Amino acid sequence: MAKITLSKLRHSYFPNPKSPSDYALKEIDLDWTDGGAYALLGPSGCGKSTLLNIISGLLVPSEGQILFDGQDVTDLPPDQRNIAQVFQFPVIYDTMTVYDNLAFPLRNRGRDEDTVRDRVMAIAEMLEVTEMLDQKAAGLSPDNKQKISMGRGLVREDVNVVMFDEPLTVIDPHLKWKLRSKLKELHQRVKATMIYVTHDQTEALTFADQVVVMQLGEVVQIGTPVELFERPAHTFVGHFIGSPGMNILPCDLRAGVALFGADAIALEGPIRGEAIGKTEIGIRPEFVKFAESGLPAVVTKVSDVGRHTVVECSANGSRINAVIEGTAPTKGSEVHLEFRRDQTRLYVDGWLATDPDKPDTAAEASL
Repeated sequence: MAKITLSKLRHSYFPNPKSPSDYALKEIDLDWTDGGAYALLGPSGCGKSTLLNIISGLLVPSEGQILFDGQDVTDLPPDQRNIAQVFQFPVIYDTMTVYDNLAFPLRNRGRDEDTVRDRVMAIAEMLEVTEMLDQKAAGLSPDNKQKISMGRGLVREDVNVVMFDEPLTVIDPHLKWKLRSKLKELHQRVKATMIYVTHDQTEALTFADQVVVMQLGEVVQIGTPVELFERPAHTFVGHFIGSPGMNILPCDLRAGVALFGADAIALEGPIRGEAIGKTEIGIRPEFVKFAESGLPAVVTKVSDVGRHTVVECSANGSRINAVIEGTAPTKGSEVHLEFRRDQTRLYVDGWLATDPDKPDTAAEASL
């Protein structure tokens, strides 16, 4: 296991990049502590696979350094970085038994058979595949094959990092939750440094203690799942995380007051700086409530999604979602909306521009 440091890392697939748009990865500085569970989250094309390939040694960055426990490994090939990787599709030997598949990485490193047996049995118990050890891998179900692939990545105790590249992509949806919870349990037991790459917010937020959210080659926020949900640093994070995502509403600032149409909206706290640029209000649907008075709106859609109901409303020409429990208003109803003040953010040119520590006295009496 190792602490992983990315220092002033940038990468371009062009031989002579001249502008920021030429870079698949904008400048990144990251520190991942030894034994942590991390996720790289973002849509296709955001740069997360490029970053994973750089960490694994399959790609040499255009600029910057990668350090494992302070040692520069930027130019080292994959076989000298002492890493394990689990891919989208199970990488196992169908003609081998499950036992021999799990044992292979250890035997390949010259471990004695007593050590191999002890470690294989420990991993098999964690994965709940002990009864399969004598079976040929060819006869396993897809989810069990991926379990064995995960086990091959975890069986060595001396690896610097275990990397998972969209490992649940080919797994049936009804089985994914089992493997997600199993992977989290495995991390808690083996305490290895793990990096999980995915476009699926549920996978990332379930697995990771800290999530790196990427967009267009840039890291837009690093935080815990709670931090990403409650205080998105960028409107992209607000949109991308949550179901439904954060409501992003156009607004004007006048004398420090945020106006949504003609309605004043109370913000969580003071605005940073002069707030020059495109201004928007961000509020999670979970913090939009129906009230006797407040922002006038009309219900345009009601969706029962099981444990709660998503009510879509229209106000001042914008769509606003509210997540509620209990009885929902009917489509076409005229309602009033209330935003929970401590969860109402201001964004300027996409970036968070309010702080929660002081009251926004300019909007004290507003909605």
